Parts: sequence; structure tokens; C-alpha cells
Amino acid sequence: MPDDTSPGPLTVARTLLDRVLVADVFLVLGGAVWFLIAVLLHARAIDAPLTLFKSLWEPLFTPAIGLLMAASLISGALGWWQRRGPGRSRESGS
Repeated sequence: MPDDTSPGPLTVARTLLDRVLVADVFLVLGGAVWFLIAVLLHARAIDAPLTLFKSLWEPLFTPAIGLLMAASLISGALGWWQRRGPGRSRESGS
């Protein structure tokens, strides 16, 4: 007898994607805090944190911000599509 309580592959993929996006949000927020602290330390002539941040900007923070922006756009588009509904026609004005 098959187990009907196990989630489908689409549900598992969505859960995994949600977890990745939550981790991405924390990475971007952590990077923002790090940048703020690094700039404050740079004003006191401590350059190491800002130098490290600059070296990680392209390979780490730029893709993380891009992923976050893409996820928001896709989420908004999917929300609009779901509100629009698959059964509504264009002529109805909805």
C-alpha cells in the first residue's frame, strides 16, 4: 500500500527553494551589516574588513543580490498569475 502522506517532487523542490532563498536573505543582510562595520572601521584606518568585503563582492554578494531580486520578480509574477486565474479570459476585463 503506497504512502499517501509523502510530499510530491514539486513540493520538495519548492521547500528546498524556499530554504535557499531564506539563507540568501540572511547572507545579503549579513553582507550589509559587514559593509557598514567595514566602512566604520575604514574611517578609523582599519582597512582589512573592507578589503576582504571588496574581494568577496563579485563572487559572493553580487550573485546573492541578483538571486534575491530574481526571486522577488518571479514571486510577483507567479502571484499575479495565480490571482488572474487560469479560467479567466482576457475579454472579461479581470
